[in-house]
Amino acid sequence: MKQSEHHKQAVQTTGHAWDGDIQEYNNPLPRWWVWTFFGTVVFAVVYWLIYPAWPVGRSYTKGLFNTITFQTRDGQEVTTHWNTRSRFIADMQRGEAAVKQREYLEKIGQSSYQDIVNDPDKMGFVLSMSKVLFADNCAACHGAGAQGKIGLFPNLVDDDWLWGGTFEDIHQTIANGRLGFMPPFRDTFNAEDLRALAAFVLSLSGITDEHDAARVARGREIFTGEEGGCYYCHGKDARGMKSQGSANLTDKIWTVADVPGAPTYEAKLQAVEEVIQNGINRRMPAWKGRLSEEQIKLLTVYIHQLGGGQ
Repeated sequence: MKQSEHHKQAVQTTGHAWDGDIQEYNNPLPRWWVWTFFGTVVFAVVYWLIYPAWPVGRSYTKGLFNTITFQTRDGQEVTTHWNTRSRFIADMQRGEAAVKQREYLEKIGQSSYQDIVNDPDKMGFVLSMSKVLFADNCAACHGAGAQGKIGLFPNLVDDDWLWGGTFEDIHQTIANGRLGFMPPFRDTFNAEDLRALAAFVLSLSGITDEHDAARVARGREIFTGEEGGCYYCHGKDARGMKSQGSANLTDKIWTVADVPGAPTYEAKLQAVEEVIQNGINRRMPAWKGRLSEEQIKLLTVYIHQLGGGQ
């Protein structure tokens, strides 16, 4: 009896043998493993039927029963097969986070700027969302920290607002864009008058040379007279005009001529001379139509608080 039980528990062989003593055992896989394997095969077949899977020529199988519907930017409803991109767009429109975001955006759209600033909850939402908006749409020119680049793009963290720094002014700038223009004067002044005008402009910011008193006086005549006509845009007091977007030349803030980066008085003169000779022609695009009204409002509040808005 014991021998029979031992015989049943012993591993059976297939009957194959080599060299008389090497045998092939018959040791089948566990039943649970076999059924798991069959289950993965069934799962793979179902997955191939439902989701995009197999390449076919220049296309691929789109799958069955897996359509996703979402809206385009212009409000049209689009239905397409499942893919990660369409799923992401749909989640961004109908997901829980997207619904909460839309609710907050509606609140922002219905609130005045003063209400937003006075409400910590709304300001928290504005700052968190507008940082992403700024990085995606504005940082390419103004920089990640909004310091801009002298000669190209204005610094948004100082207190110098060429077109005005109120909420309404900033909103207008973002929505409709701006054109910063100053004509070139390379053919207007001779070398000495150009140097005199540059010396006068520097003196407005307190940058002078003891040997340039007469030159500065000549520059003042050019600036305030018909010979140069600079006061038409910058004003008689050289403080600029908001309506023209002309710079205040008395505030020691330089947005085009890199005067702070020039190591010597001579180099500072040359920096100002180059601007007078070549003029200024820089444009900020209009974001109305690219961004929603709510998004423009978010950026307005964000930029206003960056630079100590008026």
